[in-house]
Amino acid sequence: QVQLVESGGRLVQAGGSLRLSCAATVRTFSTYAMGWFRQAPGNKREFVAAINWSGSNTDYAGSVKGRFTISRDNANNTVYLQMNSLKPEDTAIYYCAAGHSILLLQRSQNSNSWGQGTQVTVSS
Repeated sequence: QVQLVESGGRLVQAGGSLRLSCAATVRTFSTYAMGWFRQAPGNKREFVAAINWSGSNTDYAGSVKGRFTISRDNANNTVYLQMNSLKPEDTAIYYCAAGHSILLLQRSQNSNSWGQGTQVTVSS
């Protein structure tokens, strides 16, 4: 089981930037695909971005493509989400997830390991 701790969420104005971090406690971090999901009040949890074990492949939701960038540092067991040009509709709790592949992160969410989430609020 992978333990995940997110950080970096806060209140920011529309058009601003934030970088979220997710620290993983597991010896085999570099074997996991990692992802970010988000859940706004009253909405289902939705996929945001994912990165494969080496960082050579990424995937993004259409709503964030071109604005958000996922990256990872395997030496420090950390995955990041750089969020630029933030919009009020990006307001949500952001969750980090670990899974076996980019595809399985999205399609088999019950099999993922999850963090506790970090709140991102974008004011207009």
